[in-house]
Order: sequence, then structure tokens, then C-alpha cells
Amino acid sequence: MGLLSTIFSKIFPSSHAGTPSSTQVPQQSAAGSPGTAQQSSTAGAPPTPAIDVEKVLNDMAGRNSQKLNWRTSIVDLMKLVGMDSSQAARQELAKELHYTGDMNDSAAMNIWLHKQVMKKLSENGGKVPQDLLH
Repeated sequence: MGLLSTIFSKIFPSSHAGTPSSTQVPQQSAAGSPGTAQQSSTAGAPPTPAIDVEKVLNDMAGRNSQKLNWRTSIVDLMKLVGMDSSQAARQELAKELHYTGDMNDSAAMNIWLHKQVMKKLSENGGKVPQDLLH
């Protein structure tokens, strides 16, 4: 299991098909309203409702003894979901997500990683606040 899949498994309930997959790409509704993702059509299966990522992570943060800023920090996000947040782990995640920048520039890589993880959560059935997708 890759690191992104591990993050997904910590945020999405086991009944939610929130694992990265090319066959389950959320799409905006006809009205185009953000956060109303639906799974691509699966023969007769009802769409899976979007998981409120912000609520899930805020709930986790509320139960955590550390003050972690998951909204801006990939390190804190990884800590919050119980993962190794070391430089080596973040570099592994960067490779998994095809980061092309300098892996020794940890600040730039961390910012990119956070944005990519939020984007992937959104693309795979998560309702992510718009300010975290830019």
C-alpha cells in the first residue's frame, strides 16, 4: 500500500471507495457546485456521497493532544493520521505523486505535497474546502 493510500484509509471510512483509482474519478454535478462530487457511473450503483475531509480531520485534531495544523502542513497532516512524517517518508510520498522539484528543498516540496494530497482527496470523493485546493 502506498503512502497516499494510507492517508486515504485514515480519512475515508472503510465503506467509502476513497482509494486512488482511475475508475473512480469524482465529477462536479451539472450545476457545477464544488464539493458535490459523485463517483463515475458504475452499473446501477448509487453515487457515494462526498466525505467531508475538513470535518474528519478537525474531529481527529480535537482528539489529539498535540496542536497540529493539518490545513497548511503536510507534516502535521501525516502526524494527525498517525503516519511517519519524516523527511524520508515525505520524499517517498513525493516520488509516489511524481514530484519533479528538488527533494532537498523541503519547504517547497512540503507545500507541493500538501496541495497534491488535498487535490487527490478531492478527486477521490472527498469534500475539501476550496481554499485548500489552490
